[in-house]
Amino acid sequence: MDRILQMEVFAAINDTGSFVQAANKLRMSPPAVTRTMNALEARLGVQLLTRSTRQLSLTDAGSSFLEATRRLLSEIDDAEKQAVGQMGIAQGHLTVSCSMTFSRLIAGPVVRAFLEAHPRMSVSLIAVDRVTNLVEEGIDVAIRIGNLPDSNLMAKRLGHVRRLFVASPAYLARHGTPKVPPDLKRHTMIGFTGILPSHDWHYNSGGTRGHVQLTPRFEVNDAPTALAAAIDGEGITMALSYTVDEQLKRGELVPLLQPFLPPPWAVHLVYPPSKLVAPKVRAFLDFAGERLKQMIPEVDLP
Repeated sequence: MDRILQMEVFAAINDTGSFVQAANKLRMSPPAVTRTMNALEARLGVQLLTRSTRQLSLTDAGSSFLEATRRLLSEIDDAEKQAVGQMGIAQGHLTVSCSMTFSRLIAGPVVRAFLEAHPRMSVSLIAVDRVTNLVEEGIDVAIRIGNLPDSNLMAKRLGHVRRLFVASPAYLARHGTPKVPPDLKRHTMIGFTGILPSHDWHYNSGGTRGHVQLTPRFEVNDAPTALAAAIDGEGITMALSYTVDEQLKRGELVPLLQPFLPPPWAVHLVYPPSKLVAPKVRAFLDFAGERLKQMIPEVDLP
């Protein structure tokens, strides 16, 4: 039996959630899909799917095999396009993911400019404050801030951002400016869970590592809300440098505790590894890479 067909059936079952829907998608009969899936498991000698009357679920072996299957099918599709001369054309649909705040401030404008430059493309920009699984969630490109947990991904570095403590001049005039990290315990803190979910801030001082347990009076999971409260003089918050660049330039916010700030986080464009990068992905990497680098501001801190 055709190995590629077996893999297409396996992927379709997982994409649709049922043997019947997979049959409809592939224009096969349900018994043929069942026979093909059984033949695949028999050939491999492992169970890929756990079947019940209500649902299908992947085994551990099935999860690993599905990732490899999708990658291989994508490469086959790219090879066929290359053979018929379509690899140089950026067309089709692209899915991009990033954090919600990055989407609002930076990625959104870049994606809109990309669409204007590539009229045969469409884009879904998925804004979520979590690390997405590119293969399982069908994401072509992701913009990630911080360490890259997926070592098998291809990555293009865009720059870096810093984590800053900031407050308004009005707040500091009323309550004083913290000089060392323990001073924060005497101040009103505005918590943003996207950066400091545990409230435990670790820092370095003269080669010695310390930490301060912070107790926010107001805590949110949305960066603009935390920054609005800080600008209004309601306390001190931690923010990523690209989110406060304009406010620092205008003097609405002031950076604090600069000698104790943690090291910067790298910003990358990441995408699944492939011997043949699809033209739509290559077009986005080339177009967005330089523009994103230009739009990620650097904060000149010691």
